[in-house]
Amino acid sequence: MLPESNTGYSYDDCKATSDWLLVQTSIRPLVGIVCGSGMGGLADMLKDQEVFNYKDIPNFPRSTVQGHAGRLVFGTLKGMPCVCMQGRFHLYEGYSIQKVTLPMHIFSLLGVQTVILTNAAGGLNQDYEVGDIMVIKDHINMPGFAGNNPLVGPNDERFGVRFPCMSDAYDRELQQLAVDVGQELGYSDFLRKGVYCVLGGPNFETIAECRMLHKLGADAVGMSTVHEVIVARHCGMRVFALSLITNKSVMDYDSEKKANHEEVLETSRERANQLQKLVASMVTRMEHNITIS
Repeated sequence: MLPESNTGYSYDDCKATSDWLLVQTSIRPLVGIVCGSGMGGLADMLKDQEVFNYKDIPNFPRSTVQGHAGRLVFGTLKGMPCVCMQGRFHLYEGYSIQKVTLPMHIFSLLGVQTVILTNAAGGLNQDYEVGDIMVIKDHINMPGFAGNNPLVGPNDERFGVRFPCMSDAYDRELQQLAVDVGQELGYSDFLRKGVYCVLGGPNFETIAECRMLHKLGADAVGMSTVHEVIVARHCGMRVFALSLITNKSVMDYDSEKKANHEEVLETSRERANQLQKLVASMVTRMEHNITIS
């Protein structure tokens, strides 16, 4: 018997989940979308929806965070077959990093070629304002520095190579497409490009931590996305990711401001329509890059 792969589940376990889903739905998704806190409305844009609660999907974890519905939604967006996660999983929920990233393996086995991830993040770059949308061009994986990486463990070559490259983790053509579409939509004033840093959470960062991360080159900080990106790239999928800047990280000891989750959700609601329009417009353009069989 082969050892479990670095998913924390065997390849056969992952395939059993994807096969179960493929029996339940006629949609064969080419684009997978992950919705961050308060951004589950992206899934509502899908037409001909087929919806599955996480609790009903074999091997699937359950989302426990406010603002994460906990549903997998299949449908079409501007004619493109998609699957959308309304709610993701986080290390701070108590899940192993392998469970946090399990959906990326499922996406790969479903036939997804491009993954679009969104998240809510705190702005470290002092030029950023609340409500800005940041195209992620690179990341800093803080948990990974301590060995908490989703690829730790035996490698299953059916998913990807032992030592995947991450210098091209975020697809540069899709980054440029986002900038072009953003300009056409009139978003240039609040569309940014920067580096995202992931921490374990669930507490927000201290002032000293924010100052350190900013000096390291991070423009925004959050508690998700990077682990999923690593696994998606390991599986050979293209990756595009956006951060919605929902609060400005506190960098001054004289400040009375405090980060809170309610502020995160409120900002997400206010900017949600524009973020959704950006993603939908990008997917429309991606029809020229992906062959629909």
